[in-house]
Amino acid sequence: MFKTELADEAATVDWGQRLGQVIKNGGVIYLQGDLGAGKTTFTRGVLRAFGHHGAVKSPTYTLVEPYHFGAINVYHFDLYRLIDPEELELIGVRDYFDEQAVVLVEWPSRGEPLLPAPDLTVNLAPVVQGSGRLLSVQAHSETGQGWLLEITQ
Repeated sequence: MFKTELADEAATVDWGQRLGQVIKNGGVIYLQGDLGAGKTTFTRGVLRAFGHHGAVKSPTYTLVEPYHFGAINVYHFDLYRLIDPEELELIGVRDYFDEQAVVLVEWPSRGEPLLPAPDLTVNLAPVVQGSGRLLSVQAHSETGQGWLLEITQ
């Protein structure tokens, strides 16, 4: 596990961008933290690494926001308002998780047990004093370990 303190929103975006730059193929990233912790801000950084410079909104009501970058698709899920994991079946959730897709999932516990295991879990929490965030990243697969090694060197 890796931990660091992020001073502000720009640092959160930067860390997301660093992660996005090491992703060569698909993978699953769980984003955890309370409301307002910076999960969507982190996602904005990941998307910037793929070339997206527009707004990034949390798909709280639509559940998923797709982004297409040539051969790689990035899907940003926000499961905060999910009432029952079976709702994911109605949107064809399994179709989003292919080898070339990068899938970022906010509030993943609400989609269990229908979600695949993550390669990485990113946890964002407010620091005790100040306006920054504490970032902790844990790898759960060989792919995730490779990403974590690259971004922490």
